[in-house]
Amino acid sequence: MTGSVVQSVDNVALLPAYLAAGTAVLVLLADLLVARARVTVATAVLGALATAAGAVLVGAGDERRTFCVGADCSYVFGGRAALVAVVVAVLTVGVLALSGPLLRAGRSPVGEYCFLLACSMTGGVVLGAAGDLITLIVAVETLTLPLYVLVGLRRGSLASAEAAVTFFVVSVVATTLTLLGAALLYAVTGGLHLDRIGTILAERPELLDLPLTTVAVALVVLGLAFKVAAVPFHAWAPATYDGAPLPVAAYLSTASKLGGLVALLAVVQRALPADVTGPVLAGLAVLTMTVGNLVALRQRRTVRLLAWSSVAQAGYILAPLGALALASGRTADARTAAYAAAVAYAVFFVVLELAAFAGVVALRPADADGGTIDDLRGAARRHPWRAAGLGLALVGLAGLPPGLAGLFAKITVVRSLLDGGAGWLAVVVALNAVVGLAYYLRLTATLWAAESDAVPAGAGAGDVGSPAVGSVVRSRTVGAVLAVTTAVAVVIGFAPQLLLDVAAR
Repeated sequence: MTGSVVQSVDNVALLPAYLAAGTAVLVLLADLLVARARVTVATAVLGALATAAGAVLVGAGDERRTFCVGADCSYVFGGRAALVAVVVAVLTVGVLALSGPLLRAGRSPVGEYCFLLACSMTGGVVLGAAGDLITLIVAVETLTLPLYVLVGLRRGSLASAEAAVTFFVVSVVATTLTLLGAALLYAVTGGLHLDRIGTILAERPELLDLPLTTVAVALVVLGLAFKVAAVPFHAWAPATYDGAPLPVAAYLSTASKLGGLVALLAVVQRALPADVTGPVLAGLAVLTMTVGNLVALRQRRTVRLLAWSSVAQAGYILAPLGALALASGRTADARTAAYAAAVAYAVFFVVLELAAFAGVVALRPADADGGTIDDLRGAARRHPWRAAGLGLALVGLAGLPPGLAGLFAKITVVRSLLDGGAGWLAVVVALNAVVGLAYYLRLTATLWAAESDAVPAGAGAGDVGSPAVGSVVRSRTVGAVLAVTTAVAVVIGFAPQLLLDVAAR
C-alpha cells in the first residue's frame, strides 16, 4: 500500500494568517454594506489588533509546523514568526492612525486604502513563518504588491503616480531575479524547502563549485536586497518615499523593509551557505550604510532625508550578517548572535522610524507632503510636544541618549560583530554612526531654531507656521501614534534583552 498524501493542517499555527486575511475580507464587506469611513477604518484597526493578539497567543507556545512532507514544512510558526507578525500588525494600526488626515481630505478612497493595507499585512504575517521558497516569495509579493497601488492612490498627484511607477518597475525586476535564483536553486538541489536546501548543500559541498550554484545564490540574495533598499539596489527608495503619501511612506520604510530583511534572513540562515553569502552581505552592508549616510548629508527635503537615512539603517541591519564572511563568525554561538542582532535592530529601527514619520505628519498640514527641512524650522515653539516626539525619534535613530532604543540597537550590532571576529566591520559601523549624527542632529536642531521672518512658499492656512485647519482633530490620532511609539521606544530601550531573547528563538 502507498502512504497517504493527505496532509494534516494545523489551524492553530495558521490562526494569525487567518485573522489577517479575514481582516481584508471584512474591510471589503464593511465598505460595501455600511459605506461609512469610520466603520471601515475601525474594522481594519480591530482586525489588525486581533492579528497581533493571535500571533502572541500562538507564539507563546511551542513552535508549530504545518503543510509538511516528512521533516520538511512549508509553514513554521515560532517565536521569531510571532514577533514579525506582531510588529507588522501593530505597524498597520499605526499607519491607519496616521492616515486619518489623508483619508478625511478625500484624496484617497477609504475602502480601497484599508483593504490594501490589510492585504499587505497578511503577506507580512505569512512571511515570518515561510518554510519554503515558494511560500517565501509569494508572501514577499503579497506584502509588496498592494504598496504599488497605495503609493499611487492619491488622486490628482503626479508625484504619487511617478513614485508608484518607479516602485513597480524596480520591484518587478527584483522579483524576477529572486524567482530565477529560486528556480536555479531547485535545479541544483532538487528541493524548495529552506532546510532541505541547506542540508543538501552542506552534505554535498561539490555542488558549491558549480557556476550554476553561484549564480543561483547571487540572484536570490541580490533580488531580496532590492526589497531592503540595499546599495546599489536602492535608487527606487528616495523617489518612492518622497512621492508617496506620508503614511504610506512610513509603511514602506518600516513594514516593507522588515519584510525584506525577514526574507533575506530566512534564506541566509536556513538555506544558503554562509561562506558564500557572508562576503556578499558584508560588502552590501558597507556600501549601504556609507552611501546612505553620505547622500543623506546633502538632503534638503524631510522625507528624502528620512529615505536616505533608511538606506543607511539597512546597512546597519545587514552588518551582523557580514560576520558570516569569517570562519569565527560561522560558529553556532556567533551565528545565533548575528541573526538575533539583525532582527532586533530591525525592530528597534521600525519603531523609531514610525515615530519619526508620525512626528513629521503631526507637524505638517493635512494631506501635505513632507516639505523641506526649513518648513519645520521653529516647529518646537508652536508644537513643543509633537516636536519633542520627533526629536526623540531622530536622536534614537542617531543612537544617542536619551534615545536608548537606538543606542542599544547599535551596541547590539557592534557586539555581534566583535563576537564574530569582524572587528573591521564594527569600526565601519561606528564611523558611519558618527557621520549619521550630522544630519539627524541638524534636523533636530532645526525644530528648535529661531523662525525665519520670511514666510515659506506655499505657507498659509494649515501650514506648520499657522494654526492648521483640523489640527485638533489630527492630534487625536497622529498625536496618539507619536505618543505610543515614543513610549514603546523608551520601554524597549530600557529592556532590550527581552527583544533579543525573542529574536533569537
